Amino acid sequence: MDANSEFEFFISLAKNGALSATARELNLTPSAVTKRLNNLESRLGVRLVNRTTRRISLTNEGEIYLEHAKDIKTQIEEMEAAVTNRRSTPRGLLRVNAPLGFGRNYIAPILSEFLTENPEVEIQLMLTDRPITLPDESVDVCIRFGQAPDSRVIARKIAPNRRLVCASPTYFKRFGKPETPAELMSHNCIIIKQNQQVASAWRFYKDNQEEVVKVKANMLTNDGEIALRWALDGHGIVMRAEWDLAKYMRQGKLEAIFTDYETPEADIYAVYMERLNQSAKVTRFLDYLQDSFLNNENKERSFW
Repeated sequence: MDANSEFEFFISLAKNGALSATARELNLTPSAVTKRLNNLESRLGVRLVNRTTRRISLTNEGEIYLEHAKDIKTQIEEMEAAVTNRRSTPRGLLRVNAPLGFGRNYIAPILSEFLTENPEVEIQLMLTDRPITLPDESVDVCIRFGQAPDSRVIARKIAPNRRLVCASPTYFKRFGKPETPAELMSHNCIIIKQNQQVASAWRFYKDNQEEVVKVKANMLTNDGEIALRWALDGHGIVMRAEWDLAKYMRQGKLEAIFTDYETPEADIYAVYMERLNQSAKVTRFLDYLQDSFLNNENKERSFW
């Protein structure tokens, strides 16, 4: 096992905090992970982790090793990025994180097309129900919604996006269509729980005024696709990103209301660390991603 492989192994071990989780991430058996850790500690002559039945914790020596391993791995990646950026052909491992539904419906197909055109790139797509906070050694690019994060990372706007309030024609036929946001309080709304927070306060903006409506719900979920399915089934009113709603709007299965109001920003961003700004595989992917959304933008918004 070379030094860089050892660093990556130990960084994964420290991040996961368990031998079994590290084995799953690295596609190894738990016994192989234990053997690699034992060999590493034996070579260094120190104990790097304290083991319990289920979890591990770093010793003082382990903390020192982890800090230097991260620094050296970053330096190697920056060196490789500087070298490979001189070549026109992107190559190497590209690790992308995206929200569950959006990742399945949009990012995965784009990555498939990107790989066809760039066969020397290897792809890892990890879908999560909450955004990963950078820096994270397991991710190169994160796809996020809403306002750009802080200045410690680079956030490239990929496509405009906004949240729409809608329901099925069946629902509006049964319960009527609210004329103002305040009337939502007398309707069934479908609420999505995001990042452990229940988003029951819906915000609307018009003429430089903010209106906050605390909606009532008889259905709540932490999965946006489930909320959308319930809306399609006629159970209530939902607030979702227009990229998720567009095809159903065109098919007449959902109808938008309050289109003369603004809602909280939901633009689509690709977020990455500054050290990857010179990486050929990352810059080529971001260009391809932005072009793909630009080509689809008019189609996705054609129902307006």
